[in-house]
Amino acid sequence: MYDVSVPVLIHGLKALAAILKKAEAHCEARKIKPEALLTFRLFPDMFPLTAQVQLASDFAKGAGARLSGTANPSYADEEKTFAELQARLAKTIAFLESLNPAAFAGAEKRMVKVRISRDIEKEMTGQEYFNRNALPNFYFHITTAYNILRHNGLELGKGDFLGRNI
Repeated sequence: MYDVSVPVLIHGLKALAAILKKAEAHCEARKIKPEALLTFRLFPDMFPLTAQVQLASDFAKGAGARLSGTANPSYADEEKTFAELQARLAKTIAFLESLNPAAFAGAEKRMVKVRISRDIEKEMTGQEYFNRNALPNFYFHITTAYNILRHNGLELGKGDFLGRNI
């Protein structure tokens, strides 16, 4: 489970960090206040860009913690700038890099509990959790962050999303 989770999550977070760097440069070049992008939502009932990044971070560290049987670090969700979001991504990557691959032995069958909504908690195997909950949610939030930025004129392509240049 280590090989199919931690390196994949780290790569996705690094790709997201690279996209955020482009977004910050876009704001500087076009004299756009960063808050215009950081607070943008695709639709009124969706989370803004900052929350999309925070949630991608949460699903990555949560997956690493649950699959390794490690305590899941808690982050305050107070980021309001590109620099603060970059720091959060770096902190999440450092946490994932600190995990011992041996701690993932048997994780595919280990039972984990996860809250799938405000009032529903579900127990599932590590493999089911990662494949049906953690990874889809992780990519949903990265994709939504990408779409927010693309919608706002940032020149991004599939290669940026896939992290081909990192």
